[in-house]
Amino acid sequence: MEGTVDGFRYGAVTPIAAYVMACLGGALGLRCIVRSLLNTQSWKPGWLALGAASIGCGIWTMHFIAMIGFRVVETRVGYHVGLTVLSLVVAVLVVGVGVFIVGYRGASARTLLFAGVVTGLGVAAMHYLGMAAMHLNGRIGYDPLVVVLSVLIAIGAATAALWAAVTIRGFLPSLGASLVMGVAVSGMHYTGMAAVSVHVHGTTASWAGDSPTSLLLPMLIGPVIFLLLAGVVVMFDPLLVLGDGEWNRPVEDRRAPAVPEAFSRPAAWERERTRSGG
Repeated sequence: MEGTVDGFRYGAVTPIAAYVMACLGGALGLRCIVRSLLNTQSWKPGWLALGAASIGCGIWTMHFIAMIGFRVVETRVGYHVGLTVLSLVVAVLVVGVGVFIVGYRGASARTLLFAGVVTGLGVAAMHYLGMAAMHLNGRIGYDPLVVVLSVLIAIGAATAALWAAVTIRGFLPSLGASLVMGVAVSGMHYTGMAAVSVHVHGTTASWAGDSPTSLLLPMLIGPVIFLLLAGVVVMFDPLLVLGDGEWNRPVEDRRAPAVPEAFSRPAAWERERTRSGG
């Protein structure tokens, strides 16, 4: 029989929390990428890797927070630990590929399109790999047209995010871009979930795996802590403390202003020697 799918078990709580995490990961990732591009003396691979990990963790955390609110009324839902962890690795790696491509090759149309397609396909792979980690007493089916639409949204969101990362400089524009990224990533997720249908086998068979709360909540602790630590690193960076305009000034211009000659010690000595007749 057909199962009753409910993606909003806890109302608006899980969608809002998921959106916030997607925005947080996007904001941190954009600032890290901007940091690597504005200051050529910084360790570029490190900042790009931190940005990719932030965006990847944000997307993965968004997905599984949203999945906490997913249920099938007729059967319980469990998750395979290995596939769930693998989906996190995939999210970080594929975002890293796109970030490093635009970080080192620039923001030409061809580069952005290639990096956006690779990253978008990776994000979609993360989503459906996470769906494959589900165990329930039934068979999960997908509407092919809606799946294709979700993949296209993922590619568009990834391309827009990479474009913003190499184009937008100011803090407030980056914040606005992260809010748009959160909408796009959440839209991709819930579009993909709209493609889901479940055929329940019966009411007596059992399923393997842990419950969503017993598995997902502990697994979310690590990525959330990582995003908070990444936020501390970004917030204490001079790029945010000084502002983009101040950071882009030459180093010698940011030094303390020189002491006027009238107040300099040699000038004072010269005036004293003149008055004493020496």
